[in-house]
Amino acid sequence: MTHVRFTQNIQRHVACPPCDVEGSTVRQVLDAVFATNPRARGYFLDDRGALRKHVNVFLDGLPIRDRTNLSDAVADKSEIDVMQALSGG
Repeated sequence: MTHVRFTQNIQRHVACPPCDVEGSTVRQVLDAVFATNPRARGYFLDDRGALRKHVNVFLDGLPIRDRTNLSDAVADKSEIDVMQALSGG
């Protein structure tokens, strides 16, 4: 199972407790999370299902490569961290 964590600053906008879900791609893992938390889907994904610009996803500590289809492969016991991107200077 993959462990999925959402940073604390996201919790102000949508409740996303850490969870363990099955999936072999980032898309499958996030779909499993959103199956039990449908409100979060609209916060993280746009109408086409791609990551919104203000969201970053890290797979085992590295940024995912495919922000559109979320096809990055996920190994058993991987960790996914989802965070809100910060901008400014």
